[in-house]
This record gives sequence, C-alpha cells and structure tokens, in this order.
Amino acid sequence: MSAVAKLLAQKEQLLARLESDPGSNESAEIQALLAKIETALKLLGGHDSATSGADE
Repeated sequence: MSAVAKLLAQKEQLLARLESDPGSNESAEIQALLAKIETALKLLGGHDSATSGADE
C-alpha cells in the first residue's frame, strides 16, 4: 500500500470518528491529526484539497 493510500485510509477513519460526535478534546485531537494528514498529502502530491472533507 502506498504512503498516499495509507494516509487516505487514516483520513477516512478519522472522519468517521468525527461523525460519531466525539467530545471536544477528542474532536480537537482528530482535527489536528487531519491537518497533519492534509499537509502530508499535499507534500506527496497525492491529494486535491478541493475534495477535502476536513475543511476548517
């Protein structure tokens, strides 16, 4: 599995966790992880930010 595919899989899992209405601390942690994943994806060139589900 490529690095991009792993990052996208992690992103999907985190987005699913956000949908389960986590507490504010957990939500903040998830948002921080999503931001890191978005940065990594942009650096790898394997992601179009226009299709991001984690817009802030």
